[in-house]
Amino acid sequence: MIGIAPMPGRGGNFSGDLTKIISWGADVVLTMTGGHEMEFAGASAMGEDLEAAGVLWRHLPVTDLGAPSLETCALWPEASEVAHRALDGGGRVLAHCYGGCGRSGMALLRLMVEAGEDVDTALARLRSVRPCAVETTAQQAWAASGSSRK
Repeated sequence: MIGIAPMPGRGGNFSGDLTKIISWGADVVLTMTGGHEMEFAGASAMGEDLEAAGVLWRHLPVTDLGAPSLETCALWPEASEVAHRALDGGGRVLAHCYGGCGRSGMALLRLMVEAGEDVDTALARLRSVRPCAVETTAQQAWAASGSSRK
């Protein structure tokens, strides 16, 4: 199961948001924000907090409304493998960015494409539950460039 959310702590209650993520049963959390956004939300220690609770955390920084840089693209294969392993085993993967729309939607769409879904069908399904998912053509193009693992 996949989930999408805004930045934990964005509303001023990081510990409460962290508890919700853990209670939801996230096995993997993909953070699609830069470090400055994490600091602003009071979530600088999120990775350590999640891992202390047994949740795998991958930080894949992408600028707001952007697509992954070459550096972040280099991190994607390992993060994707971790996410797919969790999903293949019936686990839960949560992606978040600051608003819980573009960057997090882009990451989830890429996972869906890698799992063998048609990009347009997957995007429609994703937007049926989160209408703002994937905000730019660059984000959609990056997500669509994923190769099916099947």
